[in-house]
Amino acid sequence: MENEDLKPRTQRFAIRIINLATQLTQTNAGYIISGQIMRSATSVGANYRAARRAKSSRDFINKLKIVEEETDETIYWLEVIEETKLVEPEKMKALKTEANELLSIFVTSIKTAKKRTKYEERSTKNEVRRTKYEERSTKNEVRS
Repeated sequence: MENEDLKPRTQRFAIRIINLATQLTQTNAGYIISGQIMRSATSVGANYRAARRAKSSRDFINKLKIVEEETDETIYWLEVIEETKLVEPEKMKALKTEANELLSIFVTSIKTAKKRTKYEERSTKNEVRRTKYEERSTKNEVRS
């Protein structure tokens, strides 16, 4: 899946959660949970967009970790809603599946980005070593 596909996907996910949350406001518990799940679910897409604009690989990883946390929190609230039977479990199935798929994508992306960052750091260190070696070699040639 292209990363570009995740922007609309996370937005659709947030909209689906908002639609779910509007069904919860008939009870005090449902009202409180609806606010919590809307905050975490809408944060997934917003923070994913921020991660895409990261200034560095490390910044990207840190922002994507926030996306991972918000997705996991959304899953938590979906489980609470299901366990308390605020919404019929059948209505929750597709949302839980989507949330778990998104979480898997973000976790995999973080792992890949970490590997890539370590490789880039090693490459940079090796390049610095090579440059220093070449500078020393050039100085030695000039002296000779």
